[in-house]
Amino acid sequence: MILDPDYPHIVLTFTYRGWCIQIDQGEWDGEVTYGAWANHDQGCAVAVPYARSRTEAVLQAKQWVNRRLQGMQSSQ
Repeated sequence: MILDPDYPHIVLTFTYRGWCIQIDQGEWDGEVTYGAWANHDQGCAVAVPYARSRTEAVLQAKQWVNRRLQGMQSSQ
């Protein structure tokens, strides 16, 4: 049994190149942390497991999507 579960706290949601990006805010050892989920009609993934700021999480999530789309174009 988890005594202190960590529920997502989505602080920002936006669409980028067909992906729904959700920025999650959490806390680790008293420090505010951020992560990003990337959601698409075929599934979802943790695009950014850790970032120190909301801006860093957004930039890394966009880079993650760009790499995925570039990889999809290369395989066609």
